[in-house]
Amino acid sequence: MNMSEMTTESAKKVDPVVSRATIQHSAARFKRWGRKYPFIRYGLPFISLTVLGTVGLGHLLHGSKEVAKVKDDHEWEIIETTKALSRTGPVDGYKPKKISLEEELKALQQKVDINSYEYKRIPRPDEGNSSKK
Repeated sequence: MNMSEMTTESAKKVDPVVSRATIQHSAARFKRWGRKYPFIRYGLPFISLTVLGTVGLGHLLHGSKEVAKVKDDHEWEIIETTKALSRTGPVDGYKPKKISLEEELKALQQKVDINSYEYKRIPRPDEGNSSKK
């Protein structure tokens, strides 16, 4: 082997001690840089996280709004095909029953008789446990 072949082989094999020293040197330089410029260490990540978070949330909300719009359009098409719609609403599609409060009160009073009731004692938690023992 001649000398040029040995240097190419040694260049291919990375010495772990040298690479570790290089990494530690760059880490120390980064720490010094962060101490010298605190905005780059603290401010820039905070601002970039805020901006990117806002953009990401806006993108997600836009997608959900589009899904809701498509769903509403689909429901409207179903309503339109099942009932003939006019500009004011469905034609003969919905006719509400006239309801008065007095009629509803009378119907409720017929269902429930408030004059005939029976007292029922509800057992306390202590009494329920003592009977089981």
